[in-house]
Amino acid sequence: MELIMENQDRKYKIAKKKVKEIKDFYIHLTVYITVNLILTSINLGIFQSGFAGIEIPKWPMLSTPFFWGIGLLFHGLHVFKNSFSFFKDWENRKIKEFMEKEEEEMKQNKF
Repeated sequence: MELIMENQDRKYKIAKKKVKEIKDFYIHLTVYITVNLILTSINLGIFQSGFAGIEIPKWPMLSTPFFWGIGLLFHGLHVFKNSFSFFKDWENRKIKEFMEKEEEEMKQNKF
């Protein structure tokens, strides 16, 4: 019984860590979008000229979102690395799912 509790506790800690990583990624994404919208607006002069004198963005204006975006991409790849393996072994997962469903139905019909 104690082994089962330890296993459940380990699974809980792993799941909690994964949820925190996903939450941290979404916070990172939100800050990225907010800060870069503000920086781009300032660089385009929207706050100074009232939308009339908007200039075409130049490289220095886009370098922060570009390089930060690369970092954000790698953060996302790290957090969602297991999600990309969705199509791997899809057939085996489906077979297992149907087998478990069938077993569940058999157990319900017995009682």
